[in-house]
Amino acid sequence: MTALPQAFLTAPIAHRGLHGDGVPENSLAAARAAIEAGYGIELDIQPAADGTPMVFHDHDLTRLTGQKGLVSQTPVDTLQGHRLLGSAEQVPTLAQFLELVAGQVPLLIEIKDQDGTLGPDIGDLHLRVADALEGYDGPVAMMSFNPHQVAAFHDAAPDIPVGLTTCDFSEEHWPAIFPERRAELAGITDFDRCGASFISHAIGDLGDARVDALAAQGVPILCWTVRSAEQEQAARRIAGNITFEGYTPAA
Repeated sequence: MTALPQAFLTAPIAHRGLHGDGVPENSLAAARAAIEAGYGIELDIQPAADGTPMVFHDHDLTRLTGQKGLVSQTPVDTLQGHRLLGSAEQVPTLAQFLELVAGQVPLLIEIKDQDGTLGPDIGDLHLRVADALEGYDGPVAMMSFNPHQVAAFHDAAPDIPVGLTTCDFSEEHWPAIFPERRAELAGITDFDRCGASFISHAIGDLGDARVDALAAQGVPILCWTVRSAEQEQAARRIAGNITFEGYTPAA
């Protein structure tokens, strides 16, 4: 287990970069804005057709580009030909994102589930991300909702801290997962097995007993996604730091 650097527990972390009007989520513009404001950056990774790690949240292209198709079935050149939310911003590769940030602020990288049910069929995206991070000079950590993804990345890059993205795993939001497995995920039972050193937990379930237990053990607790100063005040009673969007917390 590699400990989460203190940098992740100081300045708030901008959810998908510091995005807003004219500045799309997970774009290089959102990264620049976060850097200028002194915030850390949370970003999401999906694979292009050849496995190249792309900074993109959704599995499909529709919401963010207006195009049809899956990110994982689209070539890099085609992805970068699309524009995000009608802006001039293209879909960046992880390599482009890393080159821009260059260690200036902490990077919290979430690798999106590739199995479909948070199971073991994760492909090699974690290896591609680990390769991209080799030699990167700056505070960086990786997390995922999928414990298999976290464990595999930890094996590939043991010097980079890893964590679990967690929530209550309700049937409403996770209907494809069997109830027994949802209970295990909600109980954060994979924490030790996958080499995690922190969690990033949903704000609506932050008072969960398992979160309290981990916090009592000294495990850093991050919180997603905070959208107001009032939510931040409540979250900080438990969490060491927040991932935020839609308002401006103190840096």
